[in-house]
Amino acid sequence: MAPVPPGIHLLVSFNREQWYRALTFTLTFLLYTSFHLSRKPISIVKSELHKNCSSASELATVALGSSGGHEASLPSLHTDIECSWKPFDKSNYKQLLGAMDYSFLCAYAIGMYLSGIIGERLPIRLYLTVGMLTSGLFTCLFGLGYIYNIHSLGFYIFVQVANGLVQTTGWPSVVTCIGNWFGKGRRGLIMGLWNSHTSVGNILGSLIAGYWVSSNWGLSFIVPGLIIAAMGVICFLFLIEHPNDLKGIYAQNLSPGNSVSAKSWNGAKGHSKLYLQYKDNKKQAYNFFKECLQYRKSYDTELLLPRDSVYVPAQPVVVVKSESEPSAISFMGALRIPGVVEFSLCLLFAKLVSYTFLFWLPLYITKAAHLDAKKAGDLSTLFDVGGIVGGILAGVISDKLGKRATTCAVMLLLAAPTLYGFSMISQFGLGPTIGMLLVCGGLVNGPYALITTAVSADLGTHKSLKGNARALSTVTAIIDGTGSVGAALGPLLAGLLSAGGWDQVFYMLMTADFLALLLLLRLVTKELSSSKSHPVSAIELKEH
Repeated sequence: MAPVPPGIHLLVSFNREQWYRALTFTLTFLLYTSFHLSRKPISIVKSELHKNCSSASELATVALGSSGGHEASLPSLHTDIECSWKPFDKSNYKQLLGAMDYSFLCAYAIGMYLSGIIGERLPIRLYLTVGMLTSGLFTCLFGLGYIYNIHSLGFYIFVQVANGLVQTTGWPSVVTCIGNWFGKGRRGLIMGLWNSHTSVGNILGSLIAGYWVSSNWGLSFIVPGLIIAAMGVICFLFLIEHPNDLKGIYAQNLSPGNSVSAKSWNGAKGHSKLYLQYKDNKKQAYNFFKECLQYRKSYDTELLLPRDSVYVPAQPVVVVKSESEPSAISFMGALRIPGVVEFSLCLLFAKLVSYTFLFWLPLYITKAAHLDAKKAGDLSTLFDVGGIVGGILAGVISDKLGKRATTCAVMLLLAAPTLYGFSMISQFGLGPTIGMLLVCGGLVNGPYALITTAVSADLGTHKSLKGNARALSTVTAIIDGTGSVGAALGPLLAGLLSAGGWDQVFYMLMTADFLALLLLLRLVTKELSSSKSHPVSAIELKEH
């Protein structure tokens, strides 16, 4: 008999619950990657909506000179249609582009507060599926503006607002799913790895949009729109919201062919219980009993001794208890959870910085480094590569130290001077720019990633909730919704301030980082003054 390959040994070493966890981790990672993939094209296409017309102007001058000054025979070679896309062809193009960003992000911020509350009252799988399908529709609609030659600012604003609203279905849903499947043990590391979907989505979105930006920028939106819609179908087919959802599958597997009888009765305090008893096949009963012991924590099963009236010596009895569902937490109740307000406001300023880079970095590189739209888009992905490393490091360090707020504060403190350095060094060539993009990406996205994932999950399962896991979606929505206010303000302010020079934009970003740091000082002081460090349950905050 040939030896079993080591890879097969590895595969069979995982139990069923671990395989389902891996499925949930991978699936939610890909789902939210598609969300960010569909948001990125607008930042890549900006430099195509308003081009640098200086080269066309030079060509026109040369042509006029060679024709002996006959202007009438040579119309302007850099007409608005040829050079830029109306209505972004005027001198106020930065304000119009900023307004498009603001319309998306403002709708996203407002919708996020409602999304978590709605998500806790609807099946997450269906809620997320509908959101992804409609997001794909509106993303494609933006690209159709190029194909059908639409030059109405109102059309693009409407599409951005609608897309911002439906995209709010994503974050509370995926964080709730991942929080249900993974405990607090190594949450910082696990969610640091998982949260790299943000940067992976930005990178893929930049590459896909950049491929078509110069030839047909409509496809830069249509292709990502089709991708997120396809992922919505996959979500509908495979997403498992909670480990307890699998109980029904196991109960069906015990149906008539397995010779199982079921009786029900009222338990203590009105809780219903399902009585499952094997009558014929003792070996099958023993195997099922072993499986129940293996999954007793996940599926809330327990073994009861046979009663006197039913004497079954070698036939175990399994009882599955279905406790009454806890009520969803209110908005004000979620705000009273210790740490929610501080981290929400901190994320407002941290996300302001991150989303300013997300929406304006390619255009800044185009103007500062004098690169075309495709090269600038490709170079901007390095910021997201640094963000992946920064998010993982923040998770690992906060797990090790047991101090989430302190980890965020240190990275914010280092980020502010790094941003100033980037604004200076980016003028000295490609090499220094690449290095600073990686460093800035890690320090800017590290705190943002930690707060939106591990911190949100910690607070959503805080001990003050007394086991009510249904607060997770609402807490996540409040934190990310408040952060999205900053995400809406950042690109808008960047559009307004950049008219006076890019230095003003970087001063605004540094100020935002310092304000985020100040908002965490109370929590940092509490963590540092604590005599004990808890690497596992990282946020042990007392009531205000």
